[in-house]
Amino acid sequence: MGEIVAFANTHPILASVVVAFLVGVLVYEARLKGRGLVQVSTNMAIQLINKGATIIDVRPAEGYAVGHIVNAKNIPLAQIETEPESVKKKKDKVLLTVCDTGQIAKRAADALRKAGYESAFSMQGGLTAWRTDNLPLVK
Repeated sequence: MGEIVAFANTHPILASVVVAFLVGVLVYEARLKGRGLVQVSTNMAIQLINKGATIIDVRPAEGYAVGHIVNAKNIPLAQIETEPESVKKKKDKVLLTVCDTGQIAKRAADALRKAGYESAFSMQGGLTAWRTDNLPLVK
């Protein structure tokens, strides 16, 4: 410990930079933890689905009819934002929202979390990423 103090006394600028860096890392990590994980990769989405997550496709009915993930329920974003209780799931159940690119699904997951659904996630990259990974869709 004495060596660290001696180093800090002989190199005050360098010691200040190290302290500032450590504080920055701690602040960054705290912000990440505070936001929580909302978006998940397609691999993580598959794991959630295999564990029984409810899939909510937030696209309009026309997009849903073209192709969707097996067992997905179609509940458009507008309905989730105005009536989050329309999901009709217990608030401790895992929900996975999907759309074409992941942006609208993230908004839906955020709205569900604000309504008390703590385990609401969105799939990063949406169905575009799903198709890129050659994963199946049903019509």
